[in-house]
Amino acid sequence: MTPNQPDPTDVQGRLALVKQEIAIAAEAAGREPNSVELVAVTKTVAGPVIAEAIAAGQRCFGENRIQEAWSKWPALKERHSDIELHLIGPLQSNKTREAVALFDVIETVDRPKIARTIAEEIARSNQHPRLFVQVNTGEEPQKAGVVPGEVESFIALCRDTFGLAIDGLMCIPPFDEEPAMHFALLAKIAERVGVKELSMGMSGDFARAISFGATYVRIGTAIFGERPKGDDG
Repeated sequence: MTPNQPDPTDVQGRLALVKQEIAIAAEAAGREPNSVELVAVTKTVAGPVIAEAIAAGQRCFGENRIQEAWSKWPALKERHSDIELHLIGPLQSNKTREAVALFDVIETVDRPKIARTIAEEIARSNQHPRLFVQVNTGEEPQKAGVVPGEVESFIALCRDTFGLAIDGLMCIPPFDEEPAMHFALLAKIAERVGVKELSMGMSGDFARAISFGATYVRIGTAIFGERPKGDDG
């Protein structure tokens, strides 16, 4: 390891390496590195470890579970007002109030009931998280998300019926399929429905996601180490 090379054995070093790889992937795709935002996924990551990433300058984070996020993030956000927190896990309607109160971005809007409860909570609280629609690009029956053929009508419902601004799309490709085809599909849908943000790509495939236009990549394992199978990131 040269003196200027990040140390891959600690959180700050791994974070620096991931940011370098994002910049390289962006430049290879003919994009500016700052056109891609890193969402550091902190599911199961303890507060002191998160604090290491914050100390290294990371300000955008993602959590899968609302209850876990509430156990960690209110104090961290109070100390660091510029943090942007993303909900990247499923949202149940009875957790909407907690989600709107804590998260700056909700990436998993995926059905009319959730859209309605988010709209009602925004009106009640006057808090306005940015909203992404989760797309089930693989049409997997066990996975959340709007199937590709229904995205346009669902976004129209969100906008026209519930008065919600939809800023982007998110997807999690099937584990056993080449992700590039799913990234390409999400990018095409985004162009068709007129949204600019694309949340796609995780630790193993974010460079490919960037080549297809990802504006957010969700990375946990490459920064914080292995977590239980099936976790996003």
